[in-house]
Amino acid sequence: MSEYEARVSWTRNDAAFLDRRYSRAHTWFFDGGASVPASSSPHSVRLPMSDPANVDPEEALVASASSCHMLWFLSLAAEHGFVVDSYTDSATGYMEKDDDGRIGITRIVLRPDIVFSGAAIPSAEEIRHLHHLAHENCYIANSLRSEIIVASPA
Repeated sequence: MSEYEARVSWTRNDAAFLDRRYSRAHTWFFDGGASVPASSSPHSVRLPMSDPANVDPEEALVASASSCHMLWFLSLAAEHGFVVDSYTDSATGYMEKDDDGRIGITRIVLRPDIVFSGAAIPSAEEIRHLHHLAHENCYIANSLRSEIIVASPA
């Protein structure tokens, strides 16, 4: 078993609280020393109580799913003898009501743009298979109820 930790820190800084006009800006701290400025999404809490320059939990969820999928894809591509030069994903999470009427990220669409080089360039079918394997192995995808879709390149 593995454990993963993050520390989340917020302070009121003398703002009013009961009227809900307090800043939602806070910081995420990770074990390697990274800190990330975070906030609620401006879609959830209006400005100026949220900070659009900071990462919000919904964006972090989408980025986590995308990052996990990419890391598995890269590993599997190397295992299959394919050299990846770059991998860029423009992922989107969709917040909407689920079948039970609860609001949540119901699906995440990954739009990877991958550049290969070397002697062995994978076919479209091999790329689809690598994405399938990456999705099956991704810890984040395995942890979510949301649908995660890998969109085919245009």
